[in-house]
Amino acid sequence: MPDTTSRPAQPVRGPGADSVATTAGEADVDDRLAAVAPVAATPGPNLRPGSRGRGGWLVPVAAVASAVAVLLLGLRAGDALAVAIPGLPDPGPVTTWALPVVRLLADGLATLTVGMVVTAAFLLPGDGRSVSAYGWLLLRRAGAAAAGWAAAAVTLIVLTVSDLLGVPVDELGVPTVVSFASSISQGRALLLQAGLALAVAVLARVGVSRGLAAATALIALVGVLPPAFTGHAAGAGNHQIAVSSLALHVLAAALWVGGLVALLMVRRSRQLADAADRYGRLALGCFVAVAVSGTANAAVRLGDVSQLWQSRYGWLVLGKLVALAVLGTLGAVHRSRTLPALRAGRRGAFARLAAGEVVVFAATVGLAVALSRSPTPVAQDPLDADPITELLGFPMPAAPTPERLVGQPLPDMFFLTLTVLGIGGYLAGVWRLHRAGHRWPLARTASWSAGLLLLAAVTNLGVARYAYVLFSAHMVQHMVLSMLVPILLVGGAPVTLALRALRRPTDPQVRGAREWLLLALHSRPARLLTHPLVALGIYAGSLFGLYLSDLLGTLMRSHLGHLAMLTHFVVAGYLLFWVLIGVDPGRPRLAHPLLVIIHLASMMAHGFFGLVLMQTTSLIAPDWYVAVHPDWASSLMEDQRLGAGIAWAFGEIPAAVVLVVLVRQWIRADRREQARLDRAAARAEATGEPDDLARYNSFLAAAGRADPTTPDGSAAPGDGRVRRAGPD
Repeated sequence: MPDTTSRPAQPVRGPGADSVATTAGEADVDDRLAAVAPVAATPGPNLRPGSRGRGGWLVPVAAVASAVAVLLLGLRAGDALAVAIPGLPDPGPVTTWALPVVRLLADGLATLTVGMVVTAAFLLPGDGRSVSAYGWLLLRRAGAAAAGWAAAAVTLIVLTVSDLLGVPVDELGVPTVVSFASSISQGRALLLQAGLALAVAVLARVGVSRGLAAATALIALVGVLPPAFTGHAAGAGNHQIAVSSLALHVLAAALWVGGLVALLMVRRSRQLADAADRYGRLALGCFVAVAVSGTANAAVRLGDVSQLWQSRYGWLVLGKLVALAVLGTLGAVHRSRTLPALRAGRRGAFARLAAGEVVVFAATVGLAVALSRSPTPVAQDPLDADPITELLGFPMPAAPTPERLVGQPLPDMFFLTLTVLGIGGYLAGVWRLHRAGHRWPLARTASWSAGLLLLAAVTNLGVARYAYVLFSAHMVQHMVLSMLVPILLVGGAPVTLALRALRRPTDPQVRGAREWLLLALHSRPARLLTHPLVALGIYAGSLFGLYLSDLLGTLMRSHLGHLAMLTHFVVAGYLLFWVLIGVDPGRPRLAHPLLVIIHLASMMAHGFFGLVLMQTTSLIAPDWYVAVHPDWASSLMEDQRLGAGIAWAFGEIPAAVVLVVLVRQWIRADRREQARLDRAAARAEATGEPDDLARYNSFLAAAGRADPTTPDGSAAPGDGRVRRAGPD
């Protein structure tokens, strides 16, 4: 790709001006964009960051060509075009060829959308509360890409129905398509993705504030996830690993690929070097996430390492591994050569290498789509599959013993990744403070680490297996996640550590992680969620809403629903205990007597919930627990009563610990206040000026002189003055 550091002057059409002339150089391009980009959401038609010049279309054309070529080769090599569903007619050549091509189009547009909105919101500097001129340009293009993404997702619904039923597209009826989109998991996932993409398209076109851009980026990231929870991954034997690893894989790949493409789009910006530095740190994390999650997902689908060279699917996996190695090498070259050159003002090498990297990325995406259409060595949904294994994702475990509760791990990539990132990031913050000469309490580090390790234990060890089939084991998991884990995490004071350890950006227009954290802490949603009554309502309401309705059974049948439920347990508990005993900054805390009352109310709600469960005579989530009830277990009602007893009794010790901590904080706060008053009195005595207590006594004395009697006519006792407390 040619060096784009200078271009001939070109007119740019924008609102309020017929044209704006520029001179060569990126500084004029920035000024030109600033002239047409809105300060307050005024769109500029036909805005372009300069002429594409010769070869300007080379990278997009090469990327599309490589993606399509590798897709077709991968479909042929993986036998994706030769496999037919037994017992069903052929859907015809239109569906056979159009389905993977439209899937490639949807994935490509989703990746572009994510990269552009993330770059506009987080990588490029802003202009006050608004995104920068180049950020606005990216949002405009992201809106168009998201609209195409939504259209592709809707098209995929029709093509997927045709593929599953073996009926040509022109013979499908509208009721059939509507039924698929509303009642089948794959259809609902695609419909949800289309809705999220449409929301991104609208938000990206109507707003320019950095906060709205950040919200749009989060919606776009969520939008790439729904298909990951259906298809190959959902049907894999161990779908706990398959689904979570695929979701992580898709997220990391979208950020990695899309971010690089977005940087190429703004390669003439004066802030390119800083944005590329921030992207480099993100890309390194994405590379690791893609490698780890891809390896875990491939292991589930291959079944045996020998299938790498003995199966066609394995050949495609090897191709992805080679592509990953090439991309990792290109990233290392960026970090060692092109980024230093970019900081020195020489951007040609960066642009050329990034262009080649985008072409490799495009080919890899095409290969990934071919993999998703190819049969795996480990059969997905085999005809002779055990129905229990189909429901659970693993065979029915034997009767629980202490060894089996610990020794039968059920790895879940979501919670394992959360644990590794949480502990690693926390220790990195502690180390940064240590290098700066500041100390961080060891007890807080131990509390945070213990909380995350406990989270990983109850979601990845043998107890997680039994939580699927026994209500009592599920209740143990619930109580640990909603009480023990949040108490330990709150004790780690992670927000305080982050605010002290994160560096402030040198450019005031750049919002780093610290600035976004502060904005989140003081945002209206955060203030609402951390209101004591709201936090108490979420914690107590979720207990009754989950178990006294049909919601539990619905969530247990879906891996996504199960992940959401377990995550909610932790978040609801964290909100409540942060309100009660948290030391991190945020909403002003209530007085300690009120906090004690709120804590007692939570204890009463928890105890009442346990009593309600013990007295109920109907089964909770009967469809689920009847279907997975093990032969060696007691009756369903006996196990449910055991779970109710656990819910009633489990919370006593954690609640007592919280009460002790709360009272201790109360005593410390009183001592600090008394010490403050003593210091104020000492300063007042030294300067001869009255302190707050002296002024208050003067006020009481004046009031007593104005009204020397009490309301009943008797003399007021004493002089009304407040004496200072003696030494503690």
